[in-house]
Amino acid sequence: MTATPFTRNVSDRHRVRNILLTVLTYLLAAAFLFPLVWMFMAAFKTEAQAFAAPPVFSFMPILDNFERALPGYLPALKNSLIAAVGSTILAFILGLPAAFALAVYPRRAQGILTWMLSTKFMPAVGVIVPLFLLFRNMQLLDTLPGLILMYTTMNLPLVVWMMHSYMTEIPFAIYEAAKVDGATVGQEFFRIALPLSTPGMAATALLCLIFAWNEVFFALNLTSSNAAPLSVFIGSFKTSMGLFWAQLSAAAVLTVLPVLIFGWVAQRQLVRGLSFGAVK
Repeated sequence: MTATPFTRNVSDRHRVRNILLTVLTYLLAAAFLFPLVWMFMAAFKTEAQAFAAPPVFSFMPILDNFERALPGYLPALKNSLIAAVGSTILAFILGLPAAFALAVYPRRAQGILTWMLSTKFMPAVGVIVPLFLLFRNMQLLDTLPGLILMYTTMNLPLVVWMMHSYMTEIPFAIYEAAKVDGATVGQEFFRIALPLSTPGMAATALLCLIFAWNEVFFALNLTSSNAAPLSVFIGSFKTSMGLFWAQLSAAAVLTVLPVLIFGWVAQRQLVRGLSFGAVK
């Protein structure tokens, strides 16, 4: 079949549009990655080179900044791991049964889900004073249990919403067949809902870990030294003597590297989890 001038023009326009979209995508990706690249470069510079204006692009990389950051990094890394993993596990223990109940018995599910989501609307600065007083009275300030509790309440609505989205995708006929066979509610939850929602659990767990790992405001106000996570540790490089930009960049590289690696490995589950949360 011979192409007509009209079809050739349409094909050329599509080709040009695809090229422009590809170029635009690369430009947007470069804009988003530029701060990370700049941070990685500053981590291998001296303090003078990191503050130099105009910026220094040709330099001899050094590892001194990482050596200075490591002594304080390791305790903060332990606190971040315990707080992020512990809060994720606790949020799942509390959120999975709630998501299952709202998916299987959806009589008032929408109202409850909306109420849970509304708890995220309030700005964190608006609740920090009562939270600080509550944690002080309960002796939870600057403790890992207090940090885990705070992160759990922060991630619990996310767990309920996302897992509710996954569990509503399970055909209700499976639950009805299980009931005919004499299955209890607990058996429906453990033997049907959880196994069929495993991809959703992986995506939700990854998001909870990332949000807990990156949280700064509550950690900065509710911890000081004993339970300070990495987000607080990074801020310690701004002192009365000034801002140690190269050392701060090295600490930031060490902080974001585990999340970048983990996110890259689990990117398919992460994208699927984000799409389900957006659609539902």
